[in-house]
Amino acid sequence: MDLGVFCYNTAYSIRPAELATLLEERGYESVWFPEHTNIPVSRESEFPGGGELPKPYYHMMDPWTSLAAAAAVTSKLKLGTGISLVIQHDPIILAKTIATLDVISNGRVLFGIGGGWNAEEMAQHGIPFKRRWKVLREKIEAIKTLWTEEEASYEGEFVNIKPTFSYPKPVQQPHPPIILGSATGQGRQRVVNYCDGWMPINVLLEDMPSAIEDLRRRAEEAGRDPNSIKLSIFAQVGVDEDLLRRYRDMGISRSVIGVPTSRPDKATEVLDRYAPLLKELAA
Repeated sequence: MDLGVFCYNTAYSIRPAELATLLEERGYESVWFPEHTNIPVSRESEFPGGGELPKPYYHMMDPWTSLAAAAAVTSKLKLGTGISLVIQHDPIILAKTIATLDVISNGRVLFGIGGGWNAEEMAQHGIPFKRRWKVLREKIEAIKTLWTEEEASYEGEFVNIKPTFSYPKPVQQPHPPIILGSATGQGRQRVVNYCDGWMPINVLLEDMPSAIEDLRRRAEEAGRDPNSIKLSIFAQVGVDEDLLRRYRDMGISRSVIGVPTSRPDKATEVLDRYAPLLKELAA
């Protein structure tokens, strides 16, 4: 199992390039940055984690710019979004942004995606909350087409692209892995339908083994090899060495742990604590 690291990526967090350098020096597999384009002042949507919305959600920097900074100072570290709110982006522009990062990083992008939960935020981007999953699928399908076809086009309910050239093409073939962050049965079906990997947050899942079995069953029923779907998990709560070993033993191929948001000086402590585990987990 590989070990990645998540940071809320605010202006008062450890800088993306500094964090990336520390990770690559210690042998971590990947760095992950989240995305909220904005948080409306008036909000009725409840935070899925419960309670008040944490301060970093208001202050996240752009993940793609931050990952480009991380790419510039590393050569092996994979570059992930955890997660990108795809529906709030123009798919043509987002396809180019991601492909460009994949080119300049020599094929290191991990495209983590999600449907989002903040209805008011989506509304400010013109997205109907109840149709967000349909919008997400269409935009992902359109982005795949832009990445893989010489004269790309797409026709859907929310996305319509007449034949067009779109460059650069990603280095990774057929494209960077698309990894859905979701904890529900419907989410696992979406993974089977149009994604390459699954990446739930552990706090939202009470029974990870049964969820993994459900995903494998859905893949088999769809005629898809379950082993073609890479399993990742955001280890947000209860993280210690034993938990990470249990995830490895479940067949999870990547765990992502977090570093403190507002104490950049504490990031090194976390990285040094788990660095001795890297070889053991990967064995």
